Amino acid sequence: MSHSIHPNTVLGIVKLKVSHLKRSLQFYTDVVGLRILNQQATTAEMTVDGITPILSLEEISSATITPRRSTAGLYHFAILVPTREALGLSLRNLIKSGIHIGQGDHLVSEALYISDPDNNGIEIYCDRPRSTWKRDVNNNIIMASDPVDTESLLREAGDKIWSGLTTDTIIGHIHLHVSDLAKSRAFYCDILGFDMVVDGGSFMGALFISAGGYHHHIGLNIWAGVGAPPPQEHGTGLKYYTIILPSESELDIVLERIKNAQIPLIQQDEIWIVVDPSGNEVRLTAA
Repeated sequence: MSHSIHPNTVLGIVKLKVSHLKRSLQFYTDVVGLRILNQQATTAEMTVDGITPILSLEEISSATITPRRSTAGLYHFAILVPTREALGLSLRNLIKSGIHIGQGDHLVSEALYISDPDNNGIEIYCDRPRSTWKRDVNNNIIMASDPVDTESLLREAGDKIWSGLTTDTIIGHIHLHVSDLAKSRAFYCDILGFDMVVDGGSFMGALFISAGGYHHHIGLNIWAGVGAPPPQEHGTGLKYYTIILPSESELDIVLERIKNAQIPLIQQDEIWIVVDPSGNEVRLTAA
């Protein structure tokens, strides 16, 4: 498209609403492998490097746990680890924890899927080299959901000690339930400027979009149903996620397109807040 978002755009901190902060902190440290950066009475930020928060948690008073695939909002947020060895170490720790583990070899990546105690979906994944990614005749990146070679992953881990996620782990992408694919496409592609990489609306009810040719920074699906309502105010789930532009000038370009579309924007210091057509809060900032 003619106004693509800058190719160096990435995702930043994700904030979740949870029903019991102490329980969630134990899960995200012991099972996922994050570290507590700071903690207040009802909120906490988590990190991998001791400096930059990548996950924020907020305990909601009298929270209702949102059932899976019942509303617009979070399908999963995805934690990108740098190597197959790191993914193998995570797999071994997840097995040790005893929780249910889903998995999928997507050709461009290998992924493990879990849920936190409040049904918030989490993907932990490792990319294959971009040089191996293939496209079909319609220029869609070819992805699949084949079984992961878990034995190979565990061999990669060997007898190395798991000590949490490595410091070069990042938020790789986010996947959202939306209420309307056409409106979501218009917002994320035509206004924000993300490029379509998999147009699966007609055959799987999902779109995958990205910056700079990545396999996807954002997934959008209607698997909770067309017209899915937003979560209840006191429901668990996604509070917001963050898109980071590489510079102030690139941020200004996106903000101008939002303003021209007459979509409300709220500024909080260096953060700009906008809500997508399904009620998902998006925060925009510059690196």
